[in-house]
Amino acid sequence: MITDFHTHIFPDKIAPNTIKFLSAKSGIKNNTDGTVSGLYESMQKSGVDLSVVLPVATKPSQFGSINRFACEVNEKYEGKIISFGGLHPYSENYKEELKSIKRMGLKGIKLHPDYQDVFIDDIACKRVIYEASALDLIITVHAGRDIGYPDPVHCPPDKVRSIIDEIKPKKLVLAHMGGWKQWDAVEELLCGQNIWLDTAFSLEYMEKEQFYRIIEKHGFERILFATDSPWSDQKDYIERIKELLPDDKIRNAILGENAGRLINGN
Repeated sequence: MITDFHTHIFPDKIAPNTIKFLSAKSGIKNNTDGTVSGLYESMQKSGVDLSVVLPVATKPSQFGSINRFACEVNEKYEGKIISFGGLHPYSENYKEELKSIKRMGLKGIKLHPDYQDVFIDDIACKRVIYEASALDLIITVHAGRDIGYPDPVHCPPDKVRSIIDEIKPKKLVLAHMGGWKQWDAVEELLCGQNIWLDTAFSLEYMEKEQFYRIIEKHGFERILFATDSPWSDQKDYIERIKELLPDDKIRNAILGENAGRLINGN
């Protein structure tokens, strides 16, 4: 079973303008139209069995609409697409919102410190990560640079390490192999910690020797296959993984077995 642990979609009504804006800002051409049906079509073409959608709340007031949409997607595409929940770290009601996400049956949350204009070691993020972990939610965080946003980097490896040491979250997933284009620091500070790293939007930018080193230092059991669709092509990413990882045990673990254990709480 192949699981893409990092994808993005938007409601049909806003998908065209949202994709156009993000594509222009990042300089990256989209591979799907950003809708849930576009993602599902990509999955069928590429052989992805399950996609995890990671919504981002760019302001606290988006909590209701984002999570209603997440629940609608989960109900319609049960067993094929699962959406995490979204909330903004600066929400005054973050505790109740996290409990609501848990009651909705959503498996986790996504934080994007660059989009949300907050450093990962700010008290606002710390308290969300602490409470989400207490609720046994998966916490996926955009880590490292963002191609569409200038400095400062809001989630660099050193700040993540301080979160790990202080809070010890149980199910923390760092996108983009722990920190996009900050992989030397990932090797130094994050490999071997009790976290997961996903491959989203990284395989075409990393030297393959560094990819191998991170897998060896961190352990293949905590690497998750992810694309960042629509910004990377799912079919292409599967082929890259197959070329990079000839060992069946390691490849199958990264392509889906690790995600299955994390999602199912094993």
